[in-house]
Amino acid sequence: MYGAILGDMIGSVYEFHNVRTKAFPLFTAESGITDDSIMTVAVASALLKHKREGLPFGAAVVQEMQSFGRRYPAPKGGYGARFSRWLRERDPKPYGSYGNGAAMRVSPCGIAAGSLDEALSLAESSAAVTHDHPEGVKGAKATAAAVYLARTGADKPAIRRYIEESYYPLNESVEEIRRYYGFDESCQGTVPQAIECFLESEDFEDAIRNAVSIGGDSDTVGAITGGIAWAYYGKNGPTDGMRALRTQAEARLPGDLLEVVRAFADAEQGGYDFFS
Repeated sequence: MYGAILGDMIGSVYEFHNVRTKAFPLFTAESGITDDSIMTVAVASALLKHKREGLPFGAAVVQEMQSFGRRYPAPKGGYGARFSRWLRERDPKPYGSYGNGAAMRVSPCGIAAGSLDEALSLAESSAAVTHDHPEGVKGAKATAAAVYLARTGADKPAIRRYIEESYYPLNESVEEIRRYYGFDESCQGTVPQAIECFLESEDFEDAIRNAVSIGGDSDTVGAITGGIAWAYYGKNGPTDGMRALRTQAEARLPGDLLEVVRAFADAEQGGYDFFS
């Protein structure tokens, strides 16, 4: 989950000031969380409630997203208008969205899952409370699957093959995407590009630099790429560089969000068995 948060933080500065180069400062005085990190933490908190209290996962997602969303009603980047209304509704219902919010918040599902099928089930449940359009669910499932496969030892060719066979063609390089890519808030216009940024990376930082360098919705592309890249490059424990970046992220996280992030990391180390 640190990867998604770091991708969000680093990309937050460039969302409305795109850069088309990998040579940029990772952190500035303006770097910080957006709605992407807040909702990622909410999904992680929902997984913990599901695990510890037996609350149905879909219900837990609604409860935690509304709780954190109301606690942070005007984050950097902002919520979409329809999602903002959803956060305040007494009986919230999905509203047919295919926006990339379904994918940017889903990485905890790929981390927590004990199998690929479980990752897909958790991802669908996390998306469907708001983003029940087929493309919204598809984007969440593709992202969670990539995180799960990366975490469990699949190599990049295997991840690419699975995504291409099950979800999206990945037939453009990062360099090609960078030439034309613009702001796109749809899953289908964000997730394949973010996955390609991971697949062409050399390490975690390089993955985030790829993600920001293509432009567009930089914090969300960064969050999706970062979630996958952290799972892949940190599967045997984070590198020194990743630990240094994690420290930067923790220094910028509000205390209540950091508490959930650390609790989720502790649960991950202890192992998961959600549906037994």
